[in-house]
Amino acid sequence: MKALIFAAKAAIGFVWLILLTNIVHPFPGNAAIALYIMTGFLFMMHGLQTLIFIGAFGDKITMSRWEKWSILIFGIFALLDIRRKHMQ
Repeated sequence: MKALIFAAKAAIGFVWLILLTNIVHPFPGNAAIALYIMTGFLFMMHGLQTLIFIGAFGDKITMSRWEKWSILIFGIFALLDIRRKHMQ
Protein backbone atom coordinates (compact mmCIF):
# COMPACT_ATOMS: atom_id res chain seq x y z
CA MET A 1 0.00 0.00 0.00
CA LYS A 2 2.86 2.35 0.85
CA ALA A 3 4.39 1.86 -2.61
CA LEU A 4 1.06 2.58 -4.32
CA ILE A 5 0.61 5.80 -2.35
CA PHE A 6 4.15 6.84 -3.28
CA ALA A 7 3.48 6.08 -6.97
CA ALA A 8 0.24 8.09 -6.86
CA LYS A 9 2.01 11.02 -5.20
CA ALA A 10 4.70 10.88 -7.90
CA ALA A 11 1.98 10.96 -10.58
CA ILE A 12 0.26 13.97 -8.96
CA GLY A 13 3.65 15.66 -8.62
CA PHE A 14 4.17 15.18 -12.36
CA VAL A 15 0.74 16.69 -13.06
CA TRP A 16 1.61 19.73 -10.93
CA LEU A 17 4.93 20.01 -12.79
CA ILE A 18 3.12 20.16 -16.13
CA LEU A 19 0.55 22.65 -14.83
CA LEU A 20 3.17 24.96 -13.32
CA THR A 21 5.33 24.69 -16.44
CA ASN A 22 2.32 25.92 -18.42
CA ILE A 23 2.14 29.00 -16.18
CA VAL A 24 5.83 29.84 -16.68
CA HIS A 25 6.04 28.87 -20.36
CA PRO A 26 2.53 28.52 -21.88
CA PHE A 27 1.88 25.70 -24.29
CA PRO A 28 0.68 26.69 -27.77
CA GLY A 29 -2.96 27.09 -28.74
CA ASN A 30 -5.93 26.08 -26.66
CA ALA A 31 -3.87 23.66 -24.58
CA ALA A 32 -2.67 26.53 -22.40
CA ILE A 33 -6.21 27.68 -21.68
CA ALA A 34 -7.32 24.15 -20.79
CA LEU A 35 -4.33 23.73 -18.49
CA TYR A 36 -5.05 27.08 -16.78
CA ILE A 37 -8.58 25.87 -16.05
CA MET A 38 -7.25 22.53 -14.76
CA THR A 39 -4.73 24.31 -12.54
CA GLY A 40 -7.41 26.45 -10.94
CA PHE A 41 -9.75 23.50 -10.48
CA LEU A 42 -7.06 21.27 -8.95
CA PHE A 43 -5.91 24.03 -6.60
CA MET A 44 -9.47 24.77 -5.47
CA MET A 45 -10.35 21.10 -4.90
CA HIS A 46 -7.18 20.33 -2.95
CA GLY A 47 -7.60 23.56 -1.00
CA LEU A 48 -11.13 22.55 -0.10
CA GLN A 49 -9.92 19.10 0.99
CA THR A 50 -7.28 20.75 3.16
CA LEU A 51 -9.76 23.09 4.83
CA ILE A 52 -12.32 20.33 5.44
CA PHE A 53 -9.76 17.90 6.85
CA ILE A 54 -8.11 20.45 9.14
CA GLY A 55 -11.52 21.69 10.26
CA ALA A 56 -12.75 18.19 11.04
CA PHE A 57 -9.61 16.61 12.49
CA GLY A 58 -7.24 19.47 13.28
CA ASP A 59 -7.88 19.32 17.00
CA LYS A 60 -7.95 15.50 17.18
CA ILE A 61 -4.57 14.71 15.61
CA THR A 62 -1.34 16.64 15.54
CA MET A 63 -0.09 17.27 12.03
CA SER A 64 3.18 18.81 10.97
CA ARG A 65 3.25 21.80 8.68
CA TRP A 66 4.44 19.53 5.84
CA GLU A 67 1.43 17.21 6.31
CA LYS A 68 -0.93 20.17 5.96
CA TRP A 69 0.83 21.36 2.81
CA SER A 70 0.98 17.82 1.42
CA ILE A 71 -2.83 17.66 1.49
CA LEU A 72 -2.90 20.78 -0.67
CA ILE A 73 -0.36 19.31 -3.07
CA PHE A 74 -1.29 15.62 -3.22
CA GLY A 75 -4.96 15.64 -2.17
CA ILE A 76 -6.52 12.31 -1.22
CA PHE A 77 -3.22 10.46 -1.49
CA ALA A 78 -1.76 12.61 1.30
CA LEU A 79 -4.89 11.95 3.36
CA LEU A 80 -4.44 8.21 2.90
CA ASP A 81 -0.82 8.52 3.99
CA ILE A 82 -1.79 10.57 7.08
CA ARG A 83 -4.48 8.06 7.94
CA ARG A 84 -2.01 5.20 7.63
CA LYS A 85 0.44 7.04 9.89
CA HIS A 86 -2.06 7.92 12.63
CA MET A 87 -4.12 4.70 12.61
CA GLN A 88 -1.23 2.32 13.32
